[in-house]
Amino acid sequence: MNSADLALQQINKIILGKPQQIKLALTCLLAGGHLLLEDIPGVGKTTLAHVLAATLGLNFQRVQFTADMLPADIIGVSIYDRDSQQFKFHPGPIFSQLVLADEINRAPPKTQSALLEAMEEHQLTQDGECHALPEPFFVIATQNPERQIGTYPLPESQLDRFLMRLSLGYPDPTAERALLRGSDRHSLIRELQAILPPPQLQALQQQARQVHVADALLDYLQALLNASRHSPQISSGLSPRAGLALLRAAQSYALLEQSDAVQPEHVQAVFPAVAGHRLLLRGDLPASQRDAEALMREVSIP
Repeated sequence: MNSADLALQQINKIILGKPQQIKLALTCLLAGGHLLLEDIPGVGKTTLAHVLAATLGLNFQRVQFTADMLPADIIGVSIYDRDSQQFKFHPGPIFSQLVLADEINRAPPKTQSALLEAMEEHQLTQDGECHALPEPFFVIATQNPERQIGTYPLPESQLDRFLMRLSLGYPDPTAERALLRGSDRHSLIRELQAILPPPQLQALQQQARQVHVADALLDYLQALLNASRHSPQISSGLSPRAGLALLRAAQSYALLEQSDAVQPEHVQAVFPAVAGHRLLLRGDLPASQRDAEALMREVSIP
């Protein structure tokens, strides 16, 4: 059993009954992307972020987003130092390898946008000076459904920064019974080992980018992109950046499946999570993973 399989096995011991969502979450990080977990409170979104950080041996910071949060609470502030007679930058919690942006849509849009440069460029500009973020760098954000009180919808530009959007959902009865009878999840997290520490994780990321992609597979991927742009149900289809995200995710998923080449089923496995939050339906309605799955069924494999 390789290190990736051991990592999945360890995570599945804490997050019960969600093997596919966990595989997709690890796929997202292997592809170098950021992850958005959208679901009701109490189904394990925050716990999953903690378990991923422990399993990957990443420096971890949790930021609880609130309605009165300011961008400086995330980025950091420059404070005047009397001894040096200069402003000294004090980094905020964003300067970590894995940042959990908990309940991100409870913060106002200005604070949400403070993450944009960090997520895209892996750096931050403060007072005209660039500050590099640690590598690897991931943002895992949790989001409550928009119908809940006190939430602000994420703008499309920020949604696009997340490689995947996943929903855990309720556990099945067997997993829920094991959860009720088992030990406290937080105490179990403290016992976890770093199975895929950063050097091994970065090596796997490079390996994922080398997974072979045949021309016929690219034909299929482009057919999916084209279908999203010409579907009568969709007003805003997938961009070229979304196509690159889909390709990276499919390569990483193929690596976890121990495949030497990306197959159509690998693309199909990641497509709903990659495409669902990037599509806009007619009437400017946000799409769901079900809408993405319906679109995928309309495209035949070349």
